[in-house]
Amino acid sequence: MLNIFARASVSRVTDPIGAWLLARGLTPNVVTVTGTVGAVASALWFIPRGQLFLGCALVTFFVLLDLIDGAMARAQGPTKFGAVLDATCDRIADGALFAALTWYAFASGSTWTAAAGFICLVASQVISYVKARAEASGLSADGGLAERAERFIVALVGAGVQGLGVPHLMDISLWLLAVMTVATVIQRVLAVAKSAREAA
Repeated sequence: MLNIFARASVSRVTDPIGAWLLARGLTPNVVTVTGTVGAVASALWFIPRGQLFLGCALVTFFVLLDLIDGAMARAQGPTKFGAVLDATCDRIADGALFAALTWYAFASGSTWTAAAGFICLVASQVISYVKARAEASGLSADGGLAERAERFIVALVGAGVQGLGVPHLMDISLWLLAVMTVATVIQRVLAVAKSAREAA
């Protein structure tokens, strides 16, 4: 949903930054890999140790680089390899975040929250896979209740604010997100079915 309503506003901020970085010799692929390595390291190092706010703040910073590499790719001209690399790195970062949150929940004895984290981990990968597989078949599977931006906002805000001392907010946010991600999987499968009927 945020992709629809916020893309133009975000681009007005990120496009000049992307152009500035390109002028200094950086490439979109370098920014993509840097952001992914930083997000994965921050998630897996800080969050399982209980440093929720610091971990989520750092993950947020590195995930925002994904907006910058997109702006750089648009300015330079996207490549097929760059698109595949970006999608691959997105999946790695997604998996690392939800694995870290699930790990922390298990270590804290919150098995129900860990179950929600596991649902989010699996469903977030399936959401992306359905779209990729549909597009490879010439079909459409866009949209949904919890696309990548929504997933990161809900997870990072919930865990990060709990790290500031608000109890159970991560539990609530992960269960909310578990419902949203499963609903999004269903939405995308239905969208593929509709697209297939229209193409027949």
